[in-house]
Amino acid sequence: MKALNLATLILVIVGGLNWGLVGAFDFDLVAGLFGVDSALSNLVYILVGVSALWQIMPLIKAFQIGEAPAEAHRPTPSRM
Repeated sequence: MKALNLATLILVIVGGLNWGLVGAFDFDLVAGLFGVDSALSNLVYILVGVSALWQIMPLIKAFQIGEAPAEAHRPTPSRM
């Protein structure tokens, strides 16, 4: 299960970076690598979407056990 979580997290990061490139430079890296509307690029988009859905489960679990609000537990920097 750990390998699946890592793989889906990597795909979500790839998807986020791709959307960042689309927004900033109007460049779709996936389409650039695999072709616009090709079967392979469509597969990558589908895998990124399914990975995002999969990553919702650990997020919900983290909220349930109180891990998600990590900012509240951050130590304050010491003054020099």
